[in-house]
Amino acid sequence: MADHAQQPAAEDFETDDGASSIGDSSGTDSLASLRSSILDYRRENGRTYHHMSDGKYVLPNDELEQDRLDMTHHLWVLTWEDSLCNCPKKNGAKRVLDIGTGTGIWALDYGNVPPNCSFELDDVEKEWTWNEPFDFIFIRSMVSCFASWPDIIAKAYENLEPGGYIEIQDNMCLLRCQDGTMTEDYLPLKWINLLIEATDKMGCSINVAASFKQMLEDAGFVDVEEKKKIWPINPWPKDNKLRELGHWSLEVAMSGIEASSLALFTRVLNWSPEETRVYCAHVRNEHKKIGVHAYYDIYGVWGRKPEKTDEDEETAATATATATAPPPAPAPAYAPATASSPAPATAGNES
Repeated sequence: MADHAQQPAAEDFETDDGASSIGDSSGTDSLASLRSSILDYRRENGRTYHHMSDGKYVLPNDELEQDRLDMTHHLWVLTWEDSLCNCPKKNGAKRVLDIGTGTGIWALDYGNVPPNCSFELDDVEKEWTWNEPFDFIFIRSMVSCFASWPDIIAKAYENLEPGGYIEIQDNMCLLRCQDGTMTEDYLPLKWINLLIEATDKMGCSINVAASFKQMLEDAGFVDVEEKKKIWPINPWPKDNKLRELGHWSLEVAMSGIEASSLALFTRVLNWSPEETRVYCAHVRNEHKKIGVHAYYDIYGVWGRKPEKTDEDEETAATATATATAPPPAPAPAYAPATASSPAPATAGNES
């Protein structure tokens, strides 16, 4: 299986320190229904949160957050060289599921315009009830949302048609730095560690993106590929593309720091809303300083559900290998078997 992980080149680090489904036909009505459902919210600490599976999703759903989600969409598309996805389905698909669609901007761009795109509200950690399989399932920026990623990926596998693709795009919530400009007392680093502590207590780790490739392979997907990029925390690089990514990354962070923190810090870490807001203001100020050359690792991972011909070929290859395997050598007469003798090794994959 190919691996296209891309590490940033050394010269890139020169600094400048000065859920929706596509393929249905009820787009307009479903978008209106989605918007009306967003109004059924809980109000908490001056922000609004989705009421479905109350308390599970820790990010707001108000207008400020919707603006941030749209900016994040632009950042993702810019990251992938103006592409909505990386897998072969970037050229089009018949029936697509966008899990965690947010404002619907990705789905609307992919489906072109309604009526090719419809919106549904559901909790994907519960039983999936779609009657028809999809040929493309897309998941982006959902690391804090699921208690079990393998379960979500298994459900995606079951609901894809043979030959269908899944693609997951997300970031590792670990700040990295290659030149020593980030110290242990750097406030955004401490903030990230608090987010990790809170989400771990909730049972929804935010550092799973580096494991997606293995998860897809374990679920049975084939032709699994991984593409790795970076998001600088602000426009500190000299490289023009990385500086542009850093600009948009900073814009997203300016509203995202508080949005990510309020529910987690008050519900899980027992901070007061006022304490959380003051702390987030300090984190934002430190985030803007380009003297610290930090970045996040970004992952795009995709794989294909095998078709029956793939499974038949694999079965035939296994049968051939078994039939032609040489018999084990006979044990020497002078080596008596004992109760402590090891069990015979079994040929097979080591995955």
